[in-house]
Amino acid sequence: MTASVISGKLISEEIRTSISEEVQELASKGVRPGLAVVLVGDDAASQVYVRNKEKACQTLGFYSEVHRLQGSTSQADLLSLVDKLNQDRNIHGILVQLPLPKHIDEKSVINAIAVEKDVDGFHPVNVGNLVIGDDSLLPCTPAGVIEMIKRSGLTIAGKHAVVIGRSNIVGKPVSLLLQREHATVTMCHSRTSNMAEVARQADILIVAIGRANMIDDTYVKPGAVVIDVGMNRLDNGKLAGDVDYDLAKEVAGYITPVPGGVGPMTITMLMQNTLLAAKRLNGLH
Repeated sequence: MTASVISGKLISEEIRTSISEEVQELASKGVRPGLAVVLVGDDAASQVYVRNKEKACQTLGFYSEVHRLQGSTSQADLLSLVDKLNQDRNIHGILVQLPLPKHIDEKSVINAIAVEKDVDGFHPVNVGNLVIGDDSLLPCTPAGVIEMIKRSGLTIAGKHAVVIGRSNIVGKPVSLLLQREHATVTMCHSRTSNMAEVARQADILIVAIGRANMIDDTYVKPGAVVIDVGMNRLDNGKLAGDVDYDLAKEVAGYITPVPGGVGPMTITMLMQNTLLAAKRLNGLH
């Protein structure tokens, strides 16, 4: 039996429809959600992401600014721009595209973004609120993963979830969000000695390790939900996830494809965060 496909593209469109309706509602109150994206240097992947964010803003009726800075921009100049955006009443969300050039300290830049405008959910205060279960702007990819599972009509509460990968961007926050949804969570990483054995116990398997096709069918429990966060460019130019899709889909109950799975959800959740930030900053939430 081949797994049912969880389409991030379709779920993303559903969410965007409701964002669009809320944007029109806010317009009647004189509020337009505004997102500022800052890109330093000319990293090719980052340029694609930034274009996609710009396009999403236009489609949804957001106000959008893109600040493209030279790779040689100093940390002081970048922090000065962030400060200016913090003060700008038209901007409700600020996103500094990572990675930054080597001479700039990422942590200092993230810490400089106003907590209430941190639509990436990376500021230590937002991370802390996530850990203790308080209200906060959630990191986009992990929030998108939870949304995909729930909107596919699948239950998280009481299930055993295994997360492979412990990054600050995906692995750690998604494990916290799964616990918030009452899953029992096991974390695996590069030092886990019996990873396939642990993974096979998962009702929900979330993979975010950045290694193309590493997770095959031997890691998947029959009928499990498999969420592939990986996005890797192969030598032939094609995109591949961290999960060997063709093998895993023959064992899993539900699976996300790459592309068309988690990817579209990340930008949609960024838009959702910007909308929420706009409402909060205008006392409408």
